[in-house]
Amino acid sequence: MTTTTHTPTLLHDNDPAYYAGRADAYDDHQTGTPLPVLTVRLSYLIDHHPNTHYVLGYAARVREIQAETRHLTTIDTYWETAA
Repeated sequence: MTTTTHTPTLLHDNDPAYYAGRADAYDDHQTGTPLPVLTVRLSYLIDHHPNTHYVLGYAARVREIQAETRHLTTIDTYWETAA
């Protein structure tokens, strides 16, 4: 009996630059770059980077980091007021 390995569907026409942008934003965040600095870097990339797919990938990861931060802040605030 064989099983198939499912691979995720790649977005943005399978452009590796999209995933490179996501990876760079992830790495920047993991090395301690604060969210406001990531946002400034993103605005610079929007204005100056020649590869749109790279910028879209970077932006997607920055937005995810923003959402994660908002979620953690909401949870922390809830538990502080509930105690």
